[in-house]
Amino acid sequence: MTDSTEKAVDAADTPDGNAEDGFDQAAAAGEAGVAGDDLWEQLQAARAEAEENNSKYMRLAAEMENLRKRTIREVEHAHKFGIERFAQELLAVVDSLEMGIEAGTGAAAETLLEGSAATLKLLLGALEKSGVESLDPEGEPFDPNLHEAMTMQPSNVAEPGSVLTVIQKGYQLNGRLLRPARVIVAREPDST
Repeated sequence: MTDSTEKAVDAADTPDGNAEDGFDQAAAAGEAGVAGDDLWEQLQAARAEAEENNSKYMRLAAEMENLRKRTIREVEHAHKFGIERFAQELLAVVDSLEMGIEAGTGAAAETLLEGSAATLKLLLGALEKSGVESLDPEGEPFDPNLHEAMTMQPSNVAEPGSVLTVIQKGYQLNGRLLRPARVIVAREPDST
């Protein structure tokens, strides 16, 4: 018998108590004991689940912190070494320019011109490999998103509103404008 059941039975044996009331009290105490055991088991299960959830949370928080730190390191690495490939491509241009300067003291103008053209070709190749494209819009319709109009000039040859002459080429990096092409735009000839 449980303590609560014993107390209920003891109460029934008292001189002023009645046996039926004691029996009802004992039955109620017995049910409370069973319900108490069930509540205790539920409490223990809830505590175990709370501990498990806390453990999961702590592992997840640590994992998120590690991910944040790793992402910061990767972004710093990308900023630091993002142009590594481009820089390697430019080294060939630097080498070519250095050789041109060394050879320039006694070389003919034609040889220097050929060397400069070869160096320009190396540079343009390096830019192209890095996603840089030149804009040479001569004869194309004027586009204010890609071109900067320096002036307008009357023309019988070019269609009005088209690029008549390119003063300075423009450049794009993977579709993003680095510098607009500076152009002269054709307009209708003056009527006299």
